[in-house]
Amino acid sequence: MQYKIQFSIIVPVLNRPYEIKEFLESLSQQTDKDFEVIIMEGNSTEPCDEICKKYSKALDIKHIKNQTLSRSIRRNLGIEAASGNYVILFDSDCILPPQYIELVRKHLSENYADCFGGPDNAHKSFNTLQKAINCSMTSFFTTGGIRGGMNKSKNFLPRGFNMGFSKEVYKKVGGYNDIIGEDIDLSMRIKDAGFSICLIKEAFVYHKRRLTLKKFYKQTYTFGCARVVLGRLHKGSLKILHLIPTCFTAGNFLLVAAAIISGCVWFLLPIAAYIIIIFIDSMIKTQNLSISLLAILTGYIQLFGYGTGFLDELITRRISKKSAEKVYRQ
Repeated sequence: MQYKIQFSIIVPVLNRPYEIKEFLESLSQQTDKDFEVIIMEGNSTEPCDEICKKYSKALDIKHIKNQTLSRSIRRNLGIEAASGNYVILFDSDCILPPQYIELVRKHLSENYADCFGGPDNAHKSFNTLQKAINCSMTSFFTTGGIRGGMNKSKNFLPRGFNMGFSKEVYKKVGGYNDIIGEDIDLSMRIKDAGFSICLIKEAFVYHKRRLTLKKFYKQTYTFGCARVVLGRLHKGSLKILHLIPTCFTAGNFLLVAAAIISGCVWFLLPIAAYIIIIFIDSMIKTQNLSISLLAILTGYIQLFGYGTGFLDELITRRISKKSAEKVYRQ
């Protein structure tokens, strides 16, 4: 590197002062504190003014308010306001380990990349559901391990909950489009522009998702829709493997139907085998029976949600049309 890396951390927030408190507390514990923090707050009824003020002595904080409800637009405005030459984006429900910034700076100084991403993990303080969801979101048997840091291939695409890139990237590629799947869309555009992208496996965050099972289904349903949207915006990006959750969902329903119609329980053997695999994988990771049992349910919810969302958008194209219009206007 010919210049010093100056980090600007950008976090969009809306009505979650408790999350910002935990996030800023984790930043105040960093072993490397050479960075600025930009909190981009929307039209919150529960603002985080007092929280930001409390940590203003320990951290270099810019608290910027914007009336838009769009997370993408607030992220872009945050990047515009950043004084650093390298921005790092997080979700407001993330908590950083103390060595995060130090690890990222060291890695980029020794092996510079124009863009990087990191995995997510579960903190020991998380509740059972949060840990079960984390198991599902990071397991090789549900996502291929792409969120858990197992993807080291050239096809790795950073996610917006733990992602950074240089200001040079932003100037050439632009920021986030106001569409679902906006972080993957940006990563694809960065890759297509020829910039280098890397996974820093050690730079994980604790992603404290505050979800119910119903909200988790809705979230994964949106992920499924987003994959189809991205496939239409980025020709050639939709792969056969993206059909796996939909095939999995359909296959489970067909196996159950066959067992009921025929009265033969052997049709349920593949389902039982998969349940056992998920349980063993979770037990190895967590050493906790309750989490592992719940991870079976969250794993199925994740795959069913993604699969049904993918199929719905593939057939209806409802979101794809709106997203294409938004991108064209921008």
